Amino acid sequence: MAVIHHTTLKPTKLELLTAWLPTCPWYSGGPGEPELTKAGGFRLDDPEGEVGIEFMAATDTSGTHPVTYLVPLTYRGAPLDGAEHALVGTMEHGVLGQRWAYDGCHDPVLVAQLLALIEGRAQAQAQSINDTPDRDVIRSYAGDAPAPSAALTVADTEAGTELSLPEGATLRLPRVLRPAPDDVALPPHGAIGHIAAPWNTPDGTRAQGLFSVLHP
Repeated sequence: MAVIHHTTLKPTKLELLTAWLPTCPWYSGGPGEPELTKAGGFRLDDPEGEVGIEFMAATDTSGTHPVTYLVPLTYRGAPLDGAEHALVGTMEHGVLGQRWAYDGCHDPVLVAQLLALIEGRAQAQAQSINDTPDRDVIRSYAGDAPAPSAALTVADTEAGTELSLPEGATLRLPRVLRPAPDDVALPPHGAIGHIAAPWNTPDGTRAQGLFSVLHP
């Protein structure tokens, strides 16, 4: 079980994202700097206990309309080989020292645990509380075999991030979160698995929508 240290981070996660988000193809903000607040999310545990895994919802209010982004992040105690292109930035952690933060869609540990969550082999954890399952995260899996465990290719587009997996499966993550019009307990048509979760909106209400969808 991952331990959440309530300590200082320099720079903070939101400060890192303020510089990084405008470099992403799915960022839809204006020419100015994002104005970010944390809107929700959840964590997953690394079975090896080495990598921090967080799915953060961050809302940008700098534009005409608020936009909430899905930002899967991993935190490591050393650089991830071959993932320089996915580095969000480095932070100084008050307990753990220097940490490397990555766009988690490019980190095999996050991908493996996300697939384990979809299949039901992993449990979503509360974002800021130790040893507390997040019961608001919904998952489904209708496959007849274990989900693939590693990504072959990762493509970031204006629509989001698509991971091509072994045996032809595709895992899609919408980077702009939108409230789901239908029952989030059910996967979208044609999907074999999904994750849905809630986040807080700027007007103080709660929204719920898709965080990832697995297609055959």
